[in-house]
Amino acid sequence: MPGTVLLLAASPVGRGRLVDAAAVLPVLAAVAPSVLSGTDTANVVELADPLEPQAVLTRLRAAAAAPGPLTVYLTGQLQLDKRQRLPHLALARTTPATVRYTALPWHWIREELRLRSAAQTALVLDLHADAEAWRFVAERGLDSGPTTTVHGRIAPARASGRRGPAEPAYMKAVATLLRSGHRPPLPELHERAMARIAESSAGRDLVLASPGGPAAGPPYRPERPRPPVPGGVPSQQAVDPHAAISAAVQAGRHTEADALAAHHEQAAVRARGAASEDALHWMEVRADLAMFAGDAARSCRAWLGVAEVRLAAGQAADGGAVEAAVDRAHHQWTRIGETARAREIGPALAELRRRVPGRRSGALENVQRQLRQLQAQ
Repeated sequence: MPGTVLLLAASPVGRGRLVDAAAVLPVLAAVAPSVLSGTDTANVVELADPLEPQAVLTRLRAAAAAPGPLTVYLTGQLQLDKRQRLPHLALARTTPATVRYTALPWHWIREELRLRSAAQTALVLDLHADAEAWRFVAERGLDSGPTTTVHGRIAPARASGRRGPAEPAYMKAVATLLRSGHRPPLPELHERAMARIAESSAGRDLVLASPGGPAAGPPYRPERPRPPVPGGVPSQQAVDPHAAISAAVQAGRHTEADALAAHHEQAAVRARGAASEDALHWMEVRADLAMFAGDAARSCRAWLGVAEVRLAAGQAADGGAVEAAVDRAHHQWTRIGETARAREIGPALAELRRRVPGRRSGALENVQRQLRQLQAQ
């Protein structure tokens, strides 16, 4: 099966640029697609200094939905938004004051990759972080989800007085090794790349080497805890359900996939309550599964339910998880083909949009306008 490769290099234009991310793309682009992917054939998508987070999300979503192995080579810089203190990938128009609106939230990456198998999903990262973002990742790590293999490094911003942006040395080392025409197993590729930059990075960088799950680093408090393993015995429990669900979806067995997710949702509700992060995770999985099955109405209702549970649990209306749920409900509502069902669900979405307007202006007005059109039909 063909692989998919996403080459993403992003950093702000101007004085806020910490790393010349796009400088590595010509070196990566010179590597054969099959070598980048580690498969016989591969499709490669390249994004150089993109402007809009939604455009990046669209490309990432398409890559995540493709069957077969996915490797994302991501070079850029991390910044925190001032309101929620969450890490974002800075894009070309990002400034410290506009991170929330012009950068790509890191949790968007995690969310798009969550239904994929860890055996077929890899992130290779070369990231630089400003002072605030560096303190965040040094304390908490960088959560890329339980079903994504992660290798790379996060470097702090260069000391003041050093002129110009830093070089993406780790990713250039990776690209140089791949130009030999062979992609070794990712752990080996990572170790060899780190060895090439050891002199400049030793004792300074946060090294990422994780076969699925949070980034390596200091003790990490995961946002979505997985069920504990009985007796404390390590296992692949956190990964196996997602892999089985992903396989069922790719085979077109949508009812089976939803039944598996429903089973885990019910177990999480019994063990931790309906508002627990584990139960909410499986609610969100089921919402996505409805989308994959082509049932936009069921997906919309599921996302509305997720948002309502989060709000009832005291989460802020401008919280990332709440906004994401309402945004996805809105998107699925626009995909409902039956006028009567769209008209039935519309008022609930409009009411929720009043409470959760989201980051893009005019979202509530958009729902109200479309609802008026539906009611006139």
